[in-house]
Amino acid sequence: MRFRRVTFFAQIYAVVSVIPYGTVASYGQIARMLGRPRAAREVGWAMSNCPEELPWQRVVKADGSITGGVHAQIRRARLIEEGVTFLPDGRVDMETHRWNGESIEDLLYEFNETYV
Repeated sequence: MRFRRVTFFAQIYAVVSVIPYGTVASYGQIARMLGRPRAAREVGWAMSNCPEELPWQRVVKADGSITGGVHAQIRRARLIEEGVTFLPDGRVDMETHRWNGESIEDLLYEFNETYV
């Protein structure tokens, strides 16, 4: 089980690493991209341990809400620097900035060939 979790976390980090500048993805969206549609919480767990060099600020809740406790303001500031806009209630404008996941199949194929 531990190996499987590490592999899934590595897949999550691979997806996060290619989320383009100025776009965001939700936890559930990443889980669906990886073929595990009910694993949004596991994506959240992985993101709580995300390597600092990844664009962790680009992963938000499905409704555009920003998570992160004490890091929420840092996440918001980084997204603003990237040109991400927010709705009046403080959520990311998902309609404008949601990443469509283009080229994810190539990334996952490469990952599976390398690590699985």
